[in-house]
Amino acid sequence: MDNTTADSSVAPASEAFVASTDTLVIFDTTLRDGEQSPGASMTREEKLRIARQLERLKVDVIEAGFAASSRGDFEAIRSIASTIKDSTVCSLARANERDIRAAAEALEPAAHGRIHTFIATSPLHMEKKLRMTPEQVLDQTKIAVRLARQLVNDVEFSAEDAYRSEEDFLCRVIELAIAEGATTINIPDTVGYAIPELYGNFLRRLRERVPNADRAIWSVHCHNDLGMAVANSLAGVKIGGARQVECTINGLGERAGNCSLEEVVMAVRTRADYFGIRTRIDTTQILATSRLVSQTTGFVVQPNKAIVGANAFAHASGIHQDGIMKARDTYEIMRAEDVGWSANKIVLGKLSGRNAFKQRLHELGVQLDSELDINAAFAKFKDLADRKSEIFDEDILALVTEENAAKHPEHFALVALSQHSEMGETPEATVVLAMAGKEVTATAQGNGPVDASLKAIEVHAQSGAEMVLYSVNAISGSTESQGEVTVRLQRSGRIVNGVGADPDIVVASAKAYLCALNKLVGQAEHIGAQV
Repeated sequence: MDNTTADSSVAPASEAFVASTDTLVIFDTTLRDGEQSPGASMTREEKLRIARQLERLKVDVIEAGFAASSRGDFEAIRSIASTIKDSTVCSLARANERDIRAAAEALEPAAHGRIHTFIATSPLHMEKKLRMTPEQVLDQTKIAVRLARQLVNDVEFSAEDAYRSEEDFLCRVIELAIAEGATTINIPDTVGYAIPELYGNFLRRLRERVPNADRAIWSVHCHNDLGMAVANSLAGVKIGGARQVECTINGLGERAGNCSLEEVVMAVRTRADYFGIRTRIDTTQILATSRLVSQTTGFVVQPNKAIVGANAFAHASGIHQDGIMKARDTYEIMRAEDVGWSANKIVLGKLSGRNAFKQRLHELGVQLDSELDINAAFAKFKDLADRKSEIFDEDILALVTEENAAKHPEHFALVALSQHSEMGETPEATVVLAMAGKEVTATAQGNGPVDASLKAIEVHAQSGAEMVLYSVNAISGSTESQGEVTVRLQRSGRIVNGVGADPDIVVASAKAYLCALNKLVGQAEHIGAQV
């Protein structure tokens, strides 16, 4: 990475990421802002796997995390920076020297690195959160952006809670940030308060009023509290002239989530007649990326979710079905295959060979580290194929996720489970666990076989955690389907998700519960940050 000191009087944007008038930069923050969803925290290996798929999706900028928040996040960013070559890798940093230097250090191996520094500018945030005067915020902006620009050539500045900031003051902050070397200016709607037309016009006025506005790319970052994150982002592009959109896969994010990458990208593509801009996203990778993020985080995509939901291209109405058979564009404005859907989802079975399995992994965007990992995943695939006749894409993603988790030492592991349940009798379960390398056995009763199994686990785990979510999702549409279970646990203010899959829903539940317990044991603390 080029660490040449920049002349603060000139702030040219990095040549690789200058947005022309007809190109929209896609800034993905799934690994940073998306990870702030309660329970969505990811390990370094999980982040790296998603980053590789984001690169394959051709995302322009991958915000890999917040380097100063924890050693784990620092190492994850550095690992991603060492691996990703075709996308810019970005680290968030508060507007202080410690954060900015940590971000620069984590980004050292990057082919293209960006520091994203931010400070709040709304009266409410400055008074209540920062306890700083407007002049102090101006001074801190100047110091932070200047330092970041000395360390990297690509600097993004965000005015946190910009939409609720006083316009005159915000113009002063932005003008100063650009003068000090910021190459991208982000105008976040941090709390999802904006209305599309108002937000678009707000951004347009800022660009008209800031004297050096043309020396930076303008960006939008919208939250979905009122369900308008995508609409606001697109208004910022069309009305406000923004040429970067900050978004996440599946709209993942805290509270109601963030702007959805797949919806923005397909809106711009489908309505190119209106927006007149393009992205470099490979849209055929959208579905694979959506599934990978959902499988990794345990956040299930609702069936009616636009673009990537199971029903997004389904037609139940007889009138619609008749129209589709006569002419596809009567009821479809996009082709399902353009975003990665396939008409034939059943691709493998027990007679399928290793090469076919490896090819399907590639098509799904799954990159395993070595041939040994592929062999281990293939062995699990063959075992699953002996138990169910049809193997779906979702089955393959589930077993690969499980195999990746198994590669790393775990405090708890499921060795065996048996349960007995009859109508009119109290269900009972016996589990055998590997606990810190030692096998232990426990038996417990419960309201049902799942409840009994989890209570048996707790005989030895004694986690003291509260279960705040238990969710079952059929991976495919038959009684032979694997069940995918998500368990969310909370303890001492920490929230984690665990995901498990198995044709036996009781076993899947035990796997998910143990996955969550392992995260409680081993997860590093993170410092949250909002933009």
